[in-house]
Amino acid sequence: MMFWYDHDVSGWGWFAMSAGMILFWALIITVVVLLIRALNSPHEHTHVHAPATPTPPEDILRERLARGEIDEEEYRRRLNALHAGPLTKT
Repeated sequence: MMFWYDHDVSGWGWFAMSAGMILFWALIITVVVLLIRALNSPHEHTHVHAPATPTPPEDILRERLARGEIDEEEYRRRLNALHAGPLTKT
């Protein structure tokens, strides 16, 4: 007579073995999926950022007026100075 027939596994034993096997394969599949995603995702340090475009001076004046740093008269004076072009010394 063979020795493994002497040790009967109850219903809970089969349930525990089945649940353990399902959890084992779920863990293996999760690790593989996460590994593939990590290897295929773009790396942050290799991504080149485009230089920021400079803010136009009119927008800066508009923001300063909106924040209350300058009043409307100062805004119009500076805006006219911007549109008049560079000042030349004579």
